[in-house]
Amino acid sequence: MNQESCEYIVRPSRLQGKVKVSGAKNSALRLLAASLLTDEKIELTNYPSKLLDAQIHVGMLEALGKKCIVEDEKITIYEEKDPLKILNWNKRSIRNTLLILGALVSRIGEAKVPLPGGCNLGERKFDLHEMLLRNMGAKVWIEDNMLCAKAENGLKGADIFLPIRSTGATENAMICGSLAEGVTRVWNPHIQPEILDLAHFLNEMGAKIEVFGQEHIKITGVKKLLGARHSVIADNIEAVTWLIASVITGGDIEIIGFPFKDIEVTLIHLRQSGAKYYIGDNSLIVRGGTPYPVEISTGPYPEIKSDVQPLFAVYGACAKGSSKIVDLRFPGRYGYASELAKMGLKYNINGNILEIIGGNQLNGAQVRALDLRAGIALALAGLVANGETRISDAWQIERGYDNFMEKLISLGGNVRYG
Repeated sequence: MNQESCEYIVRPSRLQGKVKVSGAKNSALRLLAASLLTDEKIELTNYPSKLLDAQIHVGMLEALGKKCIVEDEKITIYEEKDPLKILNWNKRSIRNTLLILGALVSRIGEAKVPLPGGCNLGERKFDLHEMLLRNMGAKVWIEDNMLCAKAENGLKGADIFLPIRSTGATENAMICGSLAEGVTRVWNPHIQPEILDLAHFLNEMGAKIEVFGQEHIKITGVKKLLGARHSVIADNIEAVTWLIASVITGGDIEIIGFPFKDIEVTLIHLRQSGAKYYIGDNSLIVRGGTPYPVEISTGPYPEIKSDVQPLFAVYGACAKGSSKIVDLRFPGRYGYASELAKMGLKYNINGNILEIIGGNQLNGAQVRALDLRAGIALALAGLVANGETRISDAWQIERGYDNFMEKLISLGGNVRYG
């Protein structure tokens, strides 16, 4: 697919049928990075192989010397030679290069990787990763648009105090600590399903990781990690996407493999806001409903994830009345609202509060997916808008949704590539 020209054309649709939730993007990418910690075979099942970010990550692993075989919902990773210290990569970068750096330094003592997402040093988007590597005995520096680290005597266990509950820094500390000498403790970690999935996977490889709730994580370093076979957890953001899509289109969807325990707070908010759903056998049955105004704030798990607040904005747009969204994780993450406004959305931003003035009919328009979550919000809005919605840069959606186009069409969605 040519990313530069990828466009979705979406028309009004009522969704009905069955859809299976794929493996979680935010777990699969971390597990791929962790595969660098061993020279033995790794198998991941329930693997979301069509994700563009997963495909980028596999390319990075192969550039470092791994052999990856992808078959439908499974990937097998072999190592035929020692991993390279330098990740030479001239294609699109992803933030997971930070975890690749941690894994390589932990295992072979040094590494150089492209800056995550092409950001520069001034943005300081990886300062917590630098901090934890330095605390564990590594030198960290920038050189030729590469982030570099070296631990001449190997990484040493340390106490890592996180000033905010950072998902990426928590994951990197677990990866680095698994092969470090001694004990690493991560204080104020961000405990969420994907973090627990990574901890489970590392323990299956022979790591010694204990999670003490939101207080701290204890990692006792071992000399070697082994191969493992692991099933990726279901993508809870995808699950919420189909739930909201069913409600706003007056649909009837059974969502197979629904991760109930991972999104309990989100489910409560949606039920209280007019969603009609029933619990089946390993599934959630959504029989439409009437969207009512919502008032939500995002926060660390188990609160509502920042990644789903754009979906709640579309939900609020379909309700009569005023909805309010406060993003406590990433203040001001409301850029998508200006794109929805091209479709007729009425909104106000007051400080860190996004107010959605619902009850106005949306109309098809030419819009752009500013990022992954903005893109999926526009796609859902297109399902309830009059006329035709054309979404440019729709490849952003496919960074994080496995087989999204095929799944949407199978549910009756009127959508095609432009």
